[in-house]
Amino acid sequence: MGVLRRLAGQTAIYGISSIVGRFLNYLLVPLFTYYFTPAEYGVVSEFYAYSGFFAVLLIFGFETGYFRFRSDDGDPKEVVYSTALRFLLLANLGFFLLIYFAQQPISDALQHNEHPEYVWWMALILSLDSIGAIAFARLRAEEKAFRFAGIKIAEIGVNVGLCLFFIVYARGVHEHDPNSPIAALWDPAIGIGYIFIANIAASVAKFFFLAPQLRGITRGFDRALFGKMLRYSLPMVVIGFAGIINEMLDRALMKYLLPGDTQANLAQLGIYSACYKLSILLSLFIQAYRYAAEPFFFSQAKDKAAPQTYANVLTYFVIFCAFIFLFVTLYLDVFKYFIGEAYRVGLHVVPVLLVANIMLGIYVNLSIWYKLTDRTLMGAWVSLAGAGVTILFLLLLVPRVGYTGAAWAHLASYSVMVTASYLLGRKYYPVPYNVMKVLGYIAFAIALYGANQALIAATGLHALVTGTVLLVVYLSVAGMLNRKALRQI
Repeated sequence: MGVLRRLAGQTAIYGISSIVGRFLNYLLVPLFTYYFTPAEYGVVSEFYAYSGFFAVLLIFGFETGYFRFRSDDGDPKEVVYSTALRFLLLANLGFFLLIYFAQQPISDALQHNEHPEYVWWMALILSLDSIGAIAFARLRAEEKAFRFAGIKIAEIGVNVGLCLFFIVYARGVHEHDPNSPIAALWDPAIGIGYIFIANIAASVAKFFFLAPQLRGITRGFDRALFGKMLRYSLPMVVIGFAGIINEMLDRALMKYLLPGDTQANLAQLGIYSACYKLSILLSLFIQAYRYAAEPFFFSQAKDKAAPQTYANVLTYFVIFCAFIFLFVTLYLDVFKYFIGEAYRVGLHVVPVLLVANIMLGIYVNLSIWYKLTDRTLMGAWVSLAGAGVTILFLLLLVPRVGYTGAAWAHLASYSVMVTASYLLGRKYYPVPYNVMKVLGYIAFAIALYGANQALIAATGLHALVTGTVLLVVYLSVAGMLNRKALRQI
């Protein structure tokens, strides 16, 4: 149980950094929407939407490739890291220079011809972040979770602080005292460009903090190793793109698929997006878990007991995910106040989205089979199948049942990926997962959620009362069934 205790501790540290980071970033949303018009803020949203796809491309899957080959006895860990870092540095430098010299044609094509600088500013952010990603991967592999979390929080703090300084303080000084030295730091012509500038400064600060890891570039470049890493890692790009489709395509297509006019469809999209944010607690846990789990799985691969360890990890993971599902759904009468009253008509999609996220988390666990057996291309096909299901369900359901169909598309997609990954894993890397126990906890949580609705209707008790009782029931049952393991952890 020592390895499980270590994984739990690492997940908690990554989770704190994720929660703090997401919270700080959410504070920027009202700031931007208060100080900029919807059209101006729309430009920012557009560029950051593009960045999601490029962020996957520019890391070339080398995060996972680094974890895979650093655990191999054939090459020194320092050479594996240096090879990956040199490649990413060269590739991202080439990308940045290409975008810099083609900024005007690109900005014309995107209909932002008056601000070509936005194009290369975004390219600079992407390049810095992609190079920094491999340094963060090294911190994860070395289990330096506190340093990882500290740098992440510092980066976000710089970004938030500079946004507040430029958009609130410098802008306010400029409006009230144009002759002040501080006023010169605000140029109305730049406007939303200060958001990009703050992000660039944060990425540069991150580079400074990662300097000890970046010095690893001096350890050499192994061409043969690079070829193996590239063949292993490139399918991860396909997997990443499929993940972006599964995560974001619904919001990109919804206004075109809904049957109403543009304004009505955008209103429906707004309701769905707001309710989607209520599943953030489970998403944060899965993100934190992913940071800790990937290097953990590779570090355990050579242990004879690894398959059983992986099986135990999945069981405890699902137990905790089911708890988060119940915590949000049973107290939805509290969580709903995080969004405006006009948006609460969409609360019925929250349980569906939470179950979809549980399936995504299960897939994160099951996907270890193709990473450990170097069958990343097969993993890419699984992800593409999930993306295909997402597209199919969106086209079939959204025009008929609205944004509810988008929520079910998420659940269907991740369920197909879990099923396919489990069946393939049984063939190529058998792990004795306790399938009945895993499904049992999910079914038990869903049943308690349904029982809560029935209790409220039958007794008239407040949802907080019935929800608390049923949450205690879940914790008691889970505790009794796993008393020995929990005590050891």
